[in-house]
Amino acid sequence: MLEGLMIGLSTAFSVTNLLMVIGGCLIGTFVGMLPGLGPMSIIAIMIPVAITIGDPSAALILLAGVYYGAIFGGSTSSILINAPGVAGTVASSFDGYPMARAGKAGKALTIAAVSSFVGGTIGVMLLMIFAPMLSSVALLFHSAEYFALMVVGLSAIAAFAGTGNVAKAVMMTLLGLIMATVGEGALYNLPRFTMGMMDLQSGFGFITLAMALFALPEAMYLVLNPARSETGSEGGKQGEVKDLRITRAEARSMAPVLGRQSVQGFFIGVLPGAGATIASFLGYAVERNIASQEEQAEFGKGSVKGLAAPETANNAACTGSFVPLLTLGIPGSGTTAILLGALIALNVSPGPRLMVDEPQIFWAVIISMYIGNLVLLVLNLPLIPYIAKILSVPRSFLIPFILFFTMMGAYIGQNNATELLILVGFGLIATILRFADYPLAPLLIGFILGAMMEDNFSRAMQLYDGFGFILERPMTLGLLVFAALLVLVPSYRARRARLRADGVADD
Repeated sequence: MLEGLMIGLSTAFSVTNLLMVIGGCLIGTFVGMLPGLGPMSIIAIMIPVAITIGDPSAALILLAGVYYGAIFGGSTSSILINAPGVAGTVASSFDGYPMARAGKAGKALTIAAVSSFVGGTIGVMLLMIFAPMLSSVALLFHSAEYFALMVVGLSAIAAFAGTGNVAKAVMMTLLGLIMATVGEGALYNLPRFTMGMMDLQSGFGFITLAMALFALPEAMYLVLNPARSETGSEGGKQGEVKDLRITRAEARSMAPVLGRQSVQGFFIGVLPGAGATIASFLGYAVERNIASQEEQAEFGKGSVKGLAAPETANNAACTGSFVPLLTLGIPGSGTTAILLGALIALNVSPGPRLMVDEPQIFWAVIISMYIGNLVLLVLNLPLIPYIAKILSVPRSFLIPFILFFTMMGAYIGQNNATELLILVGFGLIATILRFADYPLAPLLIGFILGAMMEDNFSRAMQLYDGFGFILERPMTLGLLVFAALLVLVPSYRARRARLRADGVADD
């Protein structure tokens, strides 16, 4: 390991590779800020550029920089205009956008930048130490375990119900699961619930649905409520960029969150098929469930912990996703699948022999991640006051700006004009649901996890000829028990709190 690190240091700190790190981080950050243009799109565009470089180490360092740069910058649109263009940054909007609306956009972006840096840095350290060992652990996860992992993700719905009705959150989750069944099924490649429309054969697009649930209703709110268009929800001007610094009290409350979610997010990212999306949702749910009653009331309204948790987890998971890619040659997400294609195009064979046969590539990529996280922090912190000033744009210009990027993101996601009709239709429905106080986050969670859960459940049922896989695989049973605890423990705590309050009232 020490020999590999020395080789990686000498390779990563060459002038060419340092320029590749900086260039990749810059491109990824600014592309990540645009809703609809996620890391998958830009990496696919950058592959021809990377191949022309010639040096596999430099090419992979460039593409890796674009990847985690896009994840790092992806929270900007979620926080400022409530338009998450990447699945991994959806949870960041739950508390980041309320903070921005309350006149704390600068602070929200600072918290996101620091959390992303800590999550990515700790993830790189864990990657250096545990990469060879974790490659064998990842192989223990089969379809049954992935199904159980999706159930764990769905169990997070209690965290998104807030102070509202949990039954509404369950209803919205079921609606998301139903929407995930549109398109070709997991068992048979036959279209379902498409109503004869060829454009629906591949199902609804994630970007379209995310924009329809979050960005479009917010634009409608600004139109329907002119008073809110001029001021934030707490009465402060949205355009004011102040309170950029994190106070000591906020730093103390963030510290344990950063530690927990860096480790949890990394290990979730190691699992092929899990990735930053599940890591961010679970990170948010876990932190809310273990928070005190007073802190739980702040979640969804601008909680520091509620923003730090998903930002830390998704960046740590992004780093963790390189474990199965480099050590097993298994892509854990669409983005890492594109990276795998780039590796093959560069005549590099990822797998258990990579760190032995070509240590300069394996270790240089890992070292470049640490350098990249540092570069991203140095680049982003000075720009925060200027980025946050987007909220000082008059509402009469900001509303068309939101609508333009919303529609552009939906169209680019599928290159299909039908997506615009779907966007408007779901946007109107989402606005009505929001007026009726239905939480929209559980719907998106159900939609994202539904297809993966169905696919893995179908394979597990075929392999084990029924539901026997639940009892035959102890890891699956353990994950299902953990999912049940995630639902039951918060309900038990809430019931105890009510009984305690009744006892005080009786006295």
